[in-house]
Amino acid sequence: MEDIYTLADPIITQKIGEKLKKTRLKQNITQMSLAQEAGISLSTLKKLENGEIASFDPLLRTLRTLGLLEVLLPLVEEEQLSPNEYYELVNSVTKKTRKRASGNSFTKTKTESEW
Repeated sequence: MEDIYTLADPIITQKIGEKLKKTRLKQNITQMSLAQEAGISLSTLKKLENGEIASFDPLLRTLRTLGLLEVLLPLVEEEQLSPNEYYELVNSVTKKTRKRASGNSFTKTKTESEW
């Protein structure tokens, strides 16, 4: 498999389109029925399959309809905290902050006037 970071954007979108088309054909779904079920136009689906991905919404709808949403899991999953990160988070919240002492902790001495 090629390193995806070395591929140009048009190549990546072309590969995504090819994957969508192959998945649709494996599931024996016509372009028209997929477009209708995904709630997109037939021309939009054809563009997606040709690698012309101009908007995320039609791609998301198509992925959902084909059962391919799991490819987006790394983008939507919450990161799990390591035990050390959890410990630090809990301790930062429960640390008591220093408070100023209430009242006067020292006595003022009156100076008498020499008049």
